[in-house]
Amino acid sequence: MPELAGIHHIKIPVTDLVRSIRWYREVLGFRPTMQFWDSDGVVRGTAGELPGLSPALLGLRENPLAAQGCKGFDPVSLGARDRDHLEQWSAHLDTHGVAHSPIIDASAGWLLVFNDPDGLELHLYTWAEHGADTADRPGYATPIENPDDWLPKR
Repeated sequence: MPELAGIHHIKIPVTDLVRSIRWYREVLGFRPTMQFWDSDGVVRGTAGELPGLSPALLGLRENPLAAQGCKGFDPVSLGARDRDHLEQWSAHLDTHGVAHSPIIDASAGWLLVFNDPDGLELHLYTWAEHGADTADRPGYATPIENPDDWLPKR
């Protein structure tokens, strides 16, 4: 099997492209570099750079139905170095009036949760691990002993 070459882009559905561009620019440093217009000539999408995501791109695509369907879901976790880095992010989100969770002991590392303007749940998850045992917590990850043959029990 050929190996994947990383993540090319992440596409997020939004209800209001202009509002979302402003929010992602202000809160996450998004820099649009491409635009996508529909057959009616209206721009309904953009893609560009998100600091720390390179070479992958972030895409925002106006699709109100998909955005509503994703509300409260967390399709992607963006990386943070460690707990101190999440403290910096917490302060940054506070500065921009973005409500967020406290720093959480997640399955392996620490986690900070907040929502974009459409209610999509965004996660900042640390690469550094905390070492806490979370195996008895529902919804938290536990190791799979034989990944090649594993399927969930129903």
